[in-house]
Amino acid sequence: MLHNIFLLFVGLLSLEHVSFAEVPSSQIVNITETREYAERMQNFTRTNFEHLEKVRNRSIRVARSCKDLRDRYDEREDGVYYLTTGNGMLYQTYCDMTTAGGGWTLVASVHENSVYGRCTVGDRWSSQQGNNADLPDGDGNWSNRNTFGTVESATADDFKNPGYYDITAEDMSVWHIPNKLPLEHWNQEAAAILRYHTENQFLTLYGGNLFQLFKQYPVRYKVGTCSDRGPAIPIIYDHGDAESTKKLYGPNPRREFEPGFITFRAINWESAAMAICSGVKPTVGCNTEHYCIGGGGYFNPEEQCGDFPSFDYDRLGKEQGWSASKEMTEAAVLLFYR
Repeated sequence: MLHNIFLLFVGLLSLEHVSFAEVPSSQIVNITETREYAERMQNFTRTNFEHLEKVRNRSIRVARSCKDLRDRYDEREDGVYYLTTGNGMLYQTYCDMTTAGGGWTLVASVHENSVYGRCTVGDRWSSQQGNNADLPDGDGNWSNRNTFGTVESATADDFKNPGYYDITAEDMSVWHIPNKLPLEHWNQEAAAILRYHTENQFLTLYGGNLFQLFKQYPVRYKVGTCSDRGPAIPIIYDHGDAESTKKLYGPNPRREFEPGFITFRAINWESAAMAICSGVKPTVGCNTEHYCIGGGGYFNPEEQCGDFPSFDYDRLGKEQGWSASKEMTEAAVLLFYR
């Protein structure tokens, strides 16, 4: 036993006198890089309790919208907050507290999980029940009180919170954000491919939110003809402009719309209804399935059915013919109220 301890002691003394000069320089560099990487990862994963406490304390605020948080509590930081519905339900959402004075509440996101799926699972803003003329409303989520998803995954899946139907608002803001972009990067201007808002208080004419607007303009198969579209509202660009908006869609659709608007409940030649034409107003022609999102439960032909109905008509992302750009097709559409 004493002999083993003696050998261990001698070994430790030998290690103590080993010089880094005896180690190849390439290994020293690798050791240094590994240590630096480990320190960076430790800093990244270290819990910031001060920040967590600040965020958690937001739950004690009593507000129905992000505008209330701004006006009542002078909140000015973009991020996740707690809101309370008129019935007392507490929920989390994202507040944009900087754009055009702030106070914007995220209420929904439209995310296309697969342009090759035709009204299949995940197409919550059209139909998850297949392309079926006997279900003209599809899932009906534009005008019901269903909620789904979480705020942190709003760019990776569809999202709808109680604010969609509970908040009485005046204007809207829309962000097109690349799929799966983490929430903490949403407010970086360069992250969005398109951002805009309205400022004419148009929602006051339609019940104060999209839930009420789409009661007046149902997103339903055979609800009307091409000329029976809903309101087209002028927009103020926060990122992008009229010319860049046109380029987000294919060359053929560009001949059919005017950029600088958001349009509600457009109807195509085949009597299929779409909920929102983002950034544009249809003017000539009725091929709205190539540049409007959401829908009812039936499209003809079936290849058009989905949350981004026929954005990949020619070839996905090639910006030719009727296809939307890859940037537009692979971005979630975030909808805000104020």
